[in-house]
Amino acid sequence: MNIHQFDVIVVGAGGAGLMAGLYASRGAKTAVISKLYPTRSHTGAAQGGISAALGNLEEDRVEWHTYDSVKGSDYLGDQDAIEFMCQEAPDAILELEHMGLPFDRTAEGRISQRPFGGHTNNETGKPVRRACHAADRTGHMILQTLYQQCLKNNVNFYDEYQVLDLLIENGKAVGVVAVELSTGELHTFHAKSVILATGGHGRIFEVTSNAYAYTGDGAAMVLRRGLPLEDMEFFQFHPTGIYKLGILITEGVRGEGGILINGNGERFMPKYAPKVKDLASRDVISRAIYTEIREGRGINGQNYVYLDVRPESVIKYAALDGRTNLDGSPFVVTADELLKKLPDIVDFNRVYLGIDPMTQMMPIQPTAHYTMGGIPTNKFGEVILDDKKTVLPGLYAAGECACVSVHGGNRLGTNSLLDLVVFGKYAGLRAAEYANQVEFENLPTDAEAGARSQFDALRHGSGKENVYDISREMKKVMFDLVGIYRNEQDMLSAIEKVRELQERYQHVKITDGGKVFNTELINAWELGNMLELAEVIAVSALNRKESRGGHSREDYPSRDDKDWLKHTLATKQADKIKIEYKPVVITKYQPKERVY
Repeated sequence: MNIHQFDVIVVGAGGAGLMAGLYASRGAKTAVISKLYPTRSHTGAAQGGISAALGNLEEDRVEWHTYDSVKGSDYLGDQDAIEFMCQEAPDAILELEHMGLPFDRTAEGRISQRPFGGHTNNETGKPVRRACHAADRTGHMILQTLYQQCLKNNVNFYDEYQVLDLLIENGKAVGVVAVELSTGELHTFHAKSVILATGGHGRIFEVTSNAYAYTGDGAAMVLRRGLPLEDMEFFQFHPTGIYKLGILITEGVRGEGGILINGNGERFMPKYAPKVKDLASRDVISRAIYTEIREGRGINGQNYVYLDVRPESVIKYAALDGRTNLDGSPFVVTADELLKKLPDIVDFNRVYLGIDPMTQMMPIQPTAHYTMGGIPTNKFGEVILDDKKTVLPGLYAAGECACVSVHGGNRLGTNSLLDLVVFGKYAGLRAAEYANQVEFENLPTDAEAGARSQFDALRHGSGKENVYDISREMKKVMFDLVGIYRNEQDMLSAIEKVRELQERYQHVKITDGGKVFNTELINAWELGNMLELAEVIAVSALNRKESRGGHSREDYPSRDDKDWLKHTLATKQADKIKIEYKPVVITKYQPKERVY
């Protein structure tokens, strides 16, 4: 066997993985394993900003950020974790700046900030400038900055290694097994601490903003080990994806004054969110767009609306909304200024649609974007197993694959980058601390057996079924029946279909017998992960008989705090999904109706 030994192993090299690796490496021998070259990780696709109550352009407070996040979560977020994240935010931003991250600047040289959906001045109810940004490529800048810092700190990188299995021995995490993509050889990584930072699973859905590699690998590995996943029914559909393609159009466009227009040429968000209009939370805006479409007000009767950021429109609606510059003068913006602030968005539209957003409106539709659920952790990244907060020694998770839970039923824009920076840091610190207190546990006998058997099944199947067909059918049924609007009959149909696809998956056989960069084999393995998680999402959603955040049921349209103010814990036992619940942590904000 190819065996490597490190104090701390981090799986995933996005923002959370790099932050965890950086902080762990300051106290322990650390390696980061990634299926991609690190700077190609999906954090690089995050555009609009990272939140912190710096108050650089106008008054802001940590308490306001905390309340907005609790309210945005539809009161399902754990308030102790939210308070911790928002308190850590200002220092986290300054640390990134000191690492060299090139934030945009005000005329006075401070970090610039823009408005974002759901972030408000709690006293006036108006949007507040809280999103720190580097043009519209903030995530890309975070990724580059953290990778440079990790190289500087001599973090060991194993790039283009696909982790296949999590190793647990004597009730402790002891390592992982991975395949080296360039050779096809299996490698065992022996560790005292394992940090999972593998990202989300948006590729389960037909229209998504997520990268091709976002296939839920870490969550699926945890599920197969009999560990729970939390709140998997809560999946966020971002309001503004490019029509049909799903490529993200950042919320920063609306932060800079962009507005949504229906097929009748009407601005429709004041109808759904009278106070903040186009800067309501993402779940509210996504449902508003689909309501307009379902009621026949899509563009030319089709499944999209327009996002308008033409300078003349921005100026017009700023005047109607009473938006002014900070000195009280009329808000005016030029095409050159918008091009400077939103260069990638302009390029995306020119390349993929052949339109210029400075002179034409952008066709958009909601796109599957972010999971609020994932591997249950506490605020130090330690994986917890039950409602008693029992910790699994040596196992940590951070970023989108984890559920702290700071996002609850719906994540506010810019809180994801903050989440991965704050909790990636503390997962790395705690993992190194633990590693320095314990000795290496023995590896399981034949540690590679589980990974080998997964590949053998794909190599020696009957060949009656095709990976592409199963994948296409899964994506369509999940998007159509377990999407923005849900009901019991649709979800029952989805569960039946997903289980049928799981059965058909047993008969898949890959045709490529090679070992070097066998992408057919990896794609087939990833499909198995997505099918596992699709069932968990659908079963968890069927069981939750209410509407809350990103989980919107037509047959139970109201939020039910009496019966459903609780987190879902889903485990797989004997090929069935077992559902249990645990309480939401409430410190000072009692649930009340959300008004935007």
